Amino acid sequence: MSQATLPFAVPSEVNGSLALDSVLRYDEVVAPDGGLRPAWKAMAESALSLTPEELHRVDGEITRFLADDGVTYVTPDAGPQPWQLDPVPLVLDAATWARLEIGLAQRAELLNALLVDLYGAQTLLRSGIVPAAAIFGHSGFARPAARTSAFDPQPLLLSGTDLGRDADGEWRVLADRVQAPSGLGFAMQNRRVISQVLPELYQESDLHRMEPYFAALRAALVGSAMEGVSEPRVVVLSPGTHSETAFDQAFLANALGFPLVQGSDLVVHDGWVWTKPARWPGVVPTERIDVIVRRVDAEFCDPLELRADSRLGVAGLAEAVRRGRVRLVNGLGTGVLENPALVPFMAAACEHLLGEQLRLPGVPTLWCGDPDDRADVLARLAARDDGLLVRPIDLPRDSVAGLHPDELSARIIAAPHRFVGQDLLPLSQAPVWSPLGMASAQPLVLRTFTLRYGSAYRPLVGGLATVRAHPGAAPRTKDVWVLKGDEADADQGLAEITPLPFSRTVPSLSPRALKDMFWAGRYAERTEDLLRLVLTTQAQLDQLGAHPGAANESARVMLGALHRLAGSRSSDPEEEFRSLLLDARRQGSAAHSIVRLRNSLEGVRDQLSGDTWRVFSGIERASKALRSSARAHRTAESGGRMLTCILSLQGITGSMMRDAGWHMIEAGRWLERGLQLCHLLAATAVDRRAYRTDRDVLDTLLTAAESIVTHRRRYRGSVRVADALELLLVDRDNPRSLLFALGELRQHLAAMPASTGSTRPERLLEQLESALAEIDVYELTATSDVRRRALDDFIADMIAQLEQLGEAIDQQHFEAGPPPVPISALALVEEIEASA
Repeated sequence: MSQATLPFAVPSEVNGSLALDSVLRYDEVVAPDGGLRPAWKAMAESALSLTPEELHRVDGEITRFLADDGVTYVTPDAGPQPWQLDPVPLVLDAATWARLEIGLAQRAELLNALLVDLYGAQTLLRSGIVPAAAIFGHSGFARPAARTSAFDPQPLLLSGTDLGRDADGEWRVLADRVQAPSGLGFAMQNRRVISQVLPELYQESDLHRMEPYFAALRAALVGSAMEGVSEPRVVVLSPGTHSETAFDQAFLANALGFPLVQGSDLVVHDGWVWTKPARWPGVVPTERIDVIVRRVDAEFCDPLELRADSRLGVAGLAEAVRRGRVRLVNGLGTGVLENPALVPFMAAACEHLLGEQLRLPGVPTLWCGDPDDRADVLARLAARDDGLLVRPIDLPRDSVAGLHPDELSARIIAAPHRFVGQDLLPLSQAPVWSPLGMASAQPLVLRTFTLRYGSAYRPLVGGLATVRAHPGAAPRTKDVWVLKGDEADADQGLAEITPLPFSRTVPSLSPRALKDMFWAGRYAERTEDLLRLVLTTQAQLDQLGAHPGAANESARVMLGALHRLAGSRSSDPEEEFRSLLLDARRQGSAAHSIVRLRNSLEGVRDQLSGDTWRVFSGIERASKALRSSARAHRTAESGGRMLTCILSLQGITGSMMRDAGWHMIEAGRWLERGLQLCHLLAATAVDRRAYRTDRDVLDTLLTAAESIVTHRRRYRGSVRVADALELLLVDRDNPRSLLFALGELRQHLAAMPASTGSTRPERLLEQLESALAEIDVYELTATSDVRRRALDDFIADMIAQLEQLGEAIDQQHFEAGPPPVPISALALVEEIEASA
């Protein structure tokens, strides 16, 4: 079967543009004779059903599913970007994978042996097999780990390896990812999406499923704890939501059932690592951590012994590791293995340490610390050799990309041991689907993962493939399908893994996580209330057909309420409404609150249902529709869709376990509801106006406060300020009243572990409820002046007390000691006190 029979075959004009490369590149789908590779032959019949129209549908569904799941990749310059997944998988047959699997297992074993030797006996350095300058000149060599007390016979539990095929189709190692190997979560997410959008092809293809590998990973992590720990606590240490692979870290934590933590969530106390409790250091920690899955680079892990300005690590962590009090996966010293200067010496190291020949060679590499290699690199630079990549050994590949060859040569001569020259491989090509209906062939890189499970290293049967149209293009990924040699073969080659014999445990949430949840509740309520106010105000304007300033005093009042909450940007109401829905830089706007809401939830992603991210996907689609249309009715339509999405979030959180995190979300929601209501009343009910204007304003107020139906049934159309205040302030049965909100807040605070019944937040709340219970709404509204001053004073006092209550909640439940300060920043007296 020729490539032309496939719906995603590379068109002739694209082949023509790649004529030069077509001689050099290995094709992952089409053999040199024009037929299909063995893996695709086995799937040809199913693949033929993928017409261009079908692939176009699949591509759209992939985009929607990824958005609904909130899958993003963070870039330093542009922030979170949508994850890109190509519908056409990379397919490998069993024979191809079997050869690769052996090489990957050997490489992981070699990397582990390298670590043991470099941080132990150092026979490779003493014998000259590996030059000392190539190791000690690399920033990844962690000197705090190079001590006999820190010896670990198995420092490498999980590794990642980036592979590419050369022109002959042989796999070569492009890079080792061992410090904090990322991508497993993305790989599993890719598989989930592809299995949903191509169910027939997925089910009919006899490929290895990935789930058993995650079960093995969970067991391996638990089993890596120090001896004597019966039920180890495992956490995933993340740099935070701004990390490039934040989604991958959260997915992994969620899939494995381990808490996702940040450095500020942990503390070293008495030589052990603990979850930091609220009000630390006044409160002694009680939850000890035994295993840390590290996603923070080693240099940032301990500000005491490594990088002093780091805010991502835990002070004292290196010492706890040396004492054997906690296990890091992977260890602090593994970063040295990501050193390209090691590549020329890997074959000799393999023979020395394992007594075997290296099965997976690396990219041809010249280490400039060697005089002959340096001369070769300098000569090729002078000749402007486009097939040579020169890079520092511990900086990104593009860190010297813009330098003139003469300047780069000068840098090499000044510090030769810090540079390597590598040949650029003509990577294999794979077809990539384009939404425009065209396919292209793009260079492919395969990231694989290898786990030490039991007594051997086991590669994941599959991986994460990446293609790029050109080096500067955004990456696009592919699911990796490895077909079974026999349908009876066990997935991943793993028999059923016995469940771990754990008793029921409920890990406590860190103060940082509780704070994120509290503010998530506040931002969710803030968004909902502002959206209701925008929609109500716009409906009033649309109904009366008038602009404020002349005929519609009530509309002017409601716009004033919006300005009180979010400031003012335009005198045109429609422009104001659009700004409130779309301008995330406008503090107080719905868009601003939505961004803050998402940021808060990203920090506790491991605690949330996957349905949570559908909320933001729906909001983004509504925002996109509003941006694309200037019509006034679109504002109301998009705002309504945003409100529906936010309301659905209540249903999602309503299904959460009633733990401290849920109580904090609800506490934040009810506190914010009280504050928003008070601000709304201050803008609408304090001033006296003409009867008709007051009636219109109160009617709009009750609508925005979701209490208009109850008011009409109770008061039969009569609209008085006192009646509205009674319903919105002191009605115990109205979920939109201030008294109801305070009652709910009291229950949620009482359920918190740090609450005793007499804490400051609980006392302030009792004071608020008492003050509210004593008011007489008729006295508050009785006045002969144009301003209801008693009501104004009361609302101002309520706002001040609610804000004070919010600060007290922060101090009681989220405070976890002073922020870390570098010793160099301390005064001499402070240093003496700290060392005393």
